[in-house]
Amino acid sequence: MELYSANDTNQQIGALGQYLAEQCLKNKGYKIIDKNFRAKTGEIDLIAQDLKTLVFIEVKTRTNRLYGMPEEAITRKKQFSIIKTAKVYLLKNNLKDVPYRIDCVSCEFINGDMRNAQIRHLQNAVLDNN
Repeated sequence: MELYSANDTNQQIGALGQYLAEQCLKNKGYKIIDKNFRAKTGEIDLIAQDLKTLVFIEVKTRTNRLYGMPEEAITRKKQFSIIKTAKVYLLKNNLKDVPYRIDCVSCEFINGDMRNAQIRHLQNAVLDNN
């Protein structure tokens, strides 16, 4: 891809970031089992299996650091939403006894260059204290 331009929508940039996050996780041996899971409580970008652990993944993509690093965009409100939505997924799929965690994959396009992505995978980025 070329440099980021005003014609690229946030959705397109987010979709590319999610694709790169997915590839990163697959390269680490994760098995992607669901994408863009939606419930009344919110959305989870990716759901994967890491050995015996179910992993709910929030993907954050940015083209610059004007508002900080991508992972810093996971506000307290967003954290609660992710936790609630993860619990809905577990209940809906009868997975109440399955160990799980919530990770974040951040994707930054350095200087807006879509060919130059910096990807960080943060395990246990959101802690469910319940």
